[in-house]
Amino acid sequence: LLSLSGIIFAVVLMFMFVGFKNALYDSQLRFLDRLNGDVFLLHSRRASLLSPIQFSAEILTQADSEPAVTAAYPLYLGTANWKNPTDRTIQTMRLIALNPNTPLLNLPDIYQHAEEMRLPNTVLVDRHARAEVGPKDSGVVTELSGRTAEVLGNFDLGNDFSSFSGNLITSEENFLRYQTTRTAKQQARSLSQVDIGVLVLTPDASAIEVANTLRSRLPKSISVHTKISLLDWELKIWKEVSNIGFIFDVLTWMGFIIGIVLCYQILYADINDNAAAYATVRAMGYSSRYLSQVIVQQSLLLSIFGFIPASIISYFLYQLAVSFTGLVFKITWLRVGFILVTTAAMCTFSGLISAVKIQRCDPADVF
Repeated sequence: LLSLSGIIFAVVLMFMFVGFKNALYDSQLRFLDRLNGDVFLLHSRRASLLSPIQFSAEILTQADSEPAVTAAYPLYLGTANWKNPTDRTIQTMRLIALNPNTPLLNLPDIYQHAEEMRLPNTVLVDRHARAEVGPKDSGVVTELSGRTAEVLGNFDLGNDFSSFSGNLITSEENFLRYQTTRTAKQQARSLSQVDIGVLVLTPDASAIEVANTLRSRLPKSISVHTKISLLDWELKIWKEVSNIGFIFDVLTWMGFIIGIVLCYQILYADINDNAAAYATVRAMGYSSRYLSQVIVQQSLLLSIFGFIPASIISYFLYQLAVSFTGLVFKITWLRVGFILVTTAAMCTFSGLISAVKIQRCDPADVF
């Protein structure tokens, strides 16, 4: 058990580093995945959801004139300073604005408050907002960007690296109230400038064909995406531009190397403790290759018996991370299989190195 604890430690490290890397990517796609649309419009210079670059709402009107488009919805994104009602600290949150009577987001809780959202100074708060936000239940009254804000209710979305401390949803009219000019350098937001255009197509329309048609007819400053290409666009940005994924890859390999060292020490110590027994087997006529196979088998058993408890521990650590961060920690068979294969490779490599000592095992050691 003491020997296995080292393997378990290394496997848990790899699980956590791989989990955090995938949580970065999965969480960034969660908001876009909740958009109810087939084709999406963004400004071509918009690098990611964090980029505050909008396009003219007239483009949406132009896109809506296409025969295959049944509806064109504007979506507005911004940031707002939320004041914690308890300790009065300021937390930056992402502010999402929409027409509450349009099925723009796949979040049923929003539309239960559709009429109330038209009241001045009202917002909905993500249940998964960070703890620093403070109380976020229905009826809470606080300040948002220096204005009064009443919480109407909650919704389930979750955090990502673009949402800062959490997400807020409000109506378009309230969005303008909370996005007024605060400094000379900041421009007041207008509903004529859209962050994301969401197009809904007829059931028989092809999103790829409509997207290609719009690319040829809309200005070059507009980027047109299908749902799949939109998710790929956001994922590509975080993989290529952000160094976070690379950092977690390096940490995962460090866990792999730590596992090799620990497994090697376990096997090497076992060989030393049983040197006379191995020498006896050699004296009986068994080859060094046979003994090497025994060591490799032992290393594979270490990987299996270390992987099982490590995966259970990692599952509970994932749940703990979700409760603290609000990020998505998905456990898929592909990811579990990757860690299992990596663990087996880690222990097998250690076994092969340790087997070198078996090659030098002399039958005379029996005496």
